Amino acid sequence: MIGRSSQIKKMHVLISQKKSSFLAVTGRRRVGKTHLVDEIYQKQLCLRVTGIQDANMKTQIVNFAQKLAEYSNKPIISLPQNWQELMLLLKTYLQSLSKTKKQVIFIDELPWVATKRSGFIQQLAHLWNDYLSKEKNFILVICGSATSWITKRVLNDKGGFHNRVTDHIKLRPFNLAETKEFLMSRDIRLTDQAITELYMVIGGIPYYLEQIKKGLSVSQIISQLCFSDDGILKYEYENLYKALFEHSENHEAIVATLAKHTGGLSRSDIILKSKVEAGGPYTRAMEDLLMSGFVDEIVPFGKRKRGATYRLMDEYSIFYHKFIFPNRKKDKDIWTTISNSQKYRIWTGFAFETVCHRHVNEIKNALGIAGVFTEHYSFRMKGDKSKTGLQIDLILDRKDDAINLCECKYYNDDVTISKDYATKLRQRRQGFIHKVGTKKSVFNTLITSYGITKNAYYHDVVDQHLSVSDLM
Repeated sequence: MIGRSSQIKKMHVLISQKKSSFLAVTGRRRVGKTHLVDEIYQKQLCLRVTGIQDANMKTQIVNFAQKLAEYSNKPIISLPQNWQELMLLLKTYLQSLSKTKKQVIFIDELPWVATKRSGFIQQLAHLWNDYLSKEKNFILVICGSATSWITKRVLNDKGGFHNRVTDHIKLRPFNLAETKEFLMSRDIRLTDQAITELYMVIGGIPYYLEQIKKGLSVSQIISQLCFSDDGILKYEYENLYKALFEHSENHEAIVATLAKHTGGLSRSDIILKSKVEAGGPYTRAMEDLLMSGFVDEIVPFGKRKRGATYRLMDEYSIFYHKFIFPNRKKDKDIWTTISNSQKYRIWTGFAFETVCHRHVNEIKNALGIAGVFTEHYSFRMKGDKSKTGLQIDLILDRKDDAINLCECKYYNDDVTISKDYATKLRQRRQGFIHKVGTKKSVFNTLITSYGITKNAYYHDVVDQHLSVSDLM
């Protein structure tokens, strides 16, 4: 098992406790939720059921009943007509199990099982409150990619599930270091820079990484996964949001809009450009995307909510809209042309910024400030005839009276600071200090894909430098 150490520790603690536990596991599609539960609880599983996407209540009941029959080794004589009848059968089976070991009931893709007006959630809550929670040997595990659904219907439920969840694991994509470790575990050896380029395209999604074949270059990997007819990522997008959200057309409209504006957009701009109706439709869709980790809210420096911008953080979705969708009817060899284009080189700069935003904790570790409370922001100042505009995509505001202005540079070689670039960095720092009036120490921090040439200009304007290898 790569990474997931804190999550695994939580799960083992639940096994050792002398009481029943209720665990919710959430995270985006393909991030490895099911694999985690199967691996850690395989010896304790007494029932494992997976919901069926877009199926009605009867189909879900038949599926659940069949799984119950398999695990109990008792045929279902009369098919339950509702969830109350099925829960009575489940309770009878659970009562027959040994109480000397933990018994794990794993319901995967819970939002698919709990169809509208079926009563499943109420019956599951009753089973937990009336029986499971009063015993000492059960772990009820619910899992689902629709993070917002589980958050609203279970974690923040005001009814039967109110304050009932013992622990919540929100599984995130691998970071760069975990991605490197995962690839090496499969004997796929790429440079740190190659891994970073791959990460900018598909992110740290384990299922996507599993599709990579040994002995291929990054260009070959991207061509195979994203542009060949049998490539898993050529058509993955078509079901990505539909499998997660109701009325996914609103979510997809917001994602498509943000994919075209890599620096992020304000709420009003998103509504205007996406054509999603303001009010409830927009608010619900945006809340879903934020909870599921597809979108991040970037707050301007020195402010709280006012003026926030929203940035698409899902690497695959960004790449899909930029390159896969416009070229989906072309031959897979089109990637050779795209990867050598100016359009792609410009895009890698924005994509690298997204990677840096995703790795704020790793940046802090590399800077030696992991233990310092830090908030991260963006900063934009419009220019006019009298002053030059200013944009800083990542600012680390530290409680030890220091601020890092992070400049993210993606380049296929060591970066060399020229006279003009040094002037830009110097003016950027001075302009920021003047505008916000801070009395903290302000450091110019460069984060690059490769190294940096330490010439006179570097020593003059750069306070710290990190490469992607430092983040791994």
